[in-house]
Amino acid sequence: MKNNNHQSTTKIAIFRGKKVRRTIHKNEWWFVVEDVVLALTDTTNPKDYINKMRRRDKDLSKGYGQFVHTLFVETPGGRQKMNCANTEGIFRIIQSIPSSKAEPFKRWLARVGYERVQEIEDPELATKRTRALYKAKGYSTAWIEKRMRGIEIRETLTDEWQKRKIKEEKEYAILTAEISKAAFGMTPSEYKKFKKLRRENLRDHMDDLELIFSMLGEAATTEITKTKDAQGFKQSKQTARAGGLVAGKARRDLESKTGKRVSTKENYLQTPESQKRLKSRD
Repeated sequence: MKNNNHQSTTKIAIFRGKKVRRTIHKNEWWFVVEDVVLALTDTTNPKDYINKMRRRDKDLSKGYGQFVHTLFVETPGGRQKMNCANTEGIFRIIQSIPSSKAEPFKRWLARVGYERVQEIEDPELATKRTRALYKAKGYSTAWIEKRMRGIEIRETLTDEWQKRKIKEEKEYAILTAEISKAAFGMTPSEYKKFKKLRRENLRDHMDDLELIFSMLGEAATTEITKTKDAQGFKQSKQTARAGGLVAGKARRDLESKTGKRVSTKENYLQTPESQKRLKSRD
């Protein structure tokens, strides 16, 4: 599995029923400090607890920036920068938290952190774990194959963008929105509202056809970007729209022949994909 530092993806790890968000940065897991504090303490105000902890531990206060970086993380309000620490940093922070859960948490942290080390050494493990996760959630084998292929196509596209001096998180979001708008007539945020989603991953709630046209838009964008040798954000925005239009035209052609919309309001919040028969499209 490729890793793009610009494209941090938030994952949830569970410690004794508490959710701890983590994201990939420089080929290792970085954990949200507030989530760790909530998992180890009974506080209802993790920010206040962290401030008091830093005042109490002078060495930690002086070196806090050595252990903690602000990284983009999924929140209820969208992607935001939050204080995160890698395994080493979290171990240091734990030293300043008096908790009976500290030792079990250290063992848990070592295990979930090591998963990333294994994935770097053997990239196929990451793919296997992702497939297993989707299967456990009730997705069909056919859907999983399309989703995995879509992830590969997306990574190929973002790699291409990175070569062409696209660096900022907001630029990736704008380019992605250009493809989606041209392909489906909706930006990703509009599409999520259409499906009544909030924090959920949009593509995890797409059906086969929606995934296929998403892949077509991004694959076409990659090819057009290479062919035109687009450089920088302005030219990449033009090729993103052109790639999306390829998928948009194919979508409209199919809709005219079937009389059914490709975009559907169906999502898999209540019923797993493998157990649901999609209703007739609007």
